[in-house]
Amino acid sequence: MAEDMPIALVTGGHRRLGGHISTALAKAGYALALHGSHDVELDPELEYTLTESVTPWRGFVANFEQPEAASALMEQVIAHFGRAPDLLVNSAALFGQDRLETVTTEALMRHYVVNSMAPVMLTKALAASVREGEGGQERERCIVNILDQRLVQPHGDQLAYTLSKQALAGFTQIAARELASKNIRVNAVAPGLTIATEEYDDGQMQRLASIMPLGNLPQASQIADAVLYLAQAGAVTGQVIAVDSGAHMRSYARDFIHL
Repeated sequence: MAEDMPIALVTGGHRRLGGHISTALAKAGYALALHGSHDVELDPELEYTLTESVTPWRGFVANFEQPEAASALMEQVIAHFGRAPDLLVNSAALFGQDRLETVTTEALMRHYVVNSMAPVMLTKALAASVREGEGGQERERCIVNILDQRLVQPHGDQLAYTLSKQALAGFTQIAARELASKNIRVNAVAPGLTIATEEYDDGQMQRLASIMPLGNLPQASQIADAVLYLAQAGAVTGQVIAVDSGAHMRSYARDFIHL
């Protein structure tokens, strides 16, 4: 790997939305540290891109429900690549189904640990590595947190998930202020409904697209483009880009799966 080749650590970067983000970064010339919670089995498109582009990459398994896993992951990435990543994308997330009447303390803690605490500890470890001279503070670094369009006008579904992402949104602003002097920019992307799960059928996806302000649903590649923009936007920090076809401008009474 060339010494000047940028390195990106993408949590949850081996499949689904994280896989699309990793694909875009590989095409843009990044070496990749790809994290998975239990495995790093690659989505086919990502695997093809890594092979065709001869992208240097390494998979890392870390279960963020274990308190020390995030800090240990950063240490492993630095040990393998020889320096801290230039870009950290906090994409890994736990997503559950609960409301106020059903949420449990266990669910609240699990979502907070994975969706908020892990990004905080990864950010802390990245900032510490820069202070300690890993890669040198002269290198600009960037962190992109993956949020959710619902945070602007939240509803009561997936309560534990929503609260944990609200915490990450708040941390994005705090970290942007705290780390600006260290030449580390911190931003976020807030996706809307993008990659359908098996719970959605084609007819429902068409109906949901029709109620978006732009009359369509965002594509995973468009979210990846926003991450890549923020990675390269040297004068941008503390910002959240909603890639949601305008969904954040409307209030929805329930999660999209229930509409």
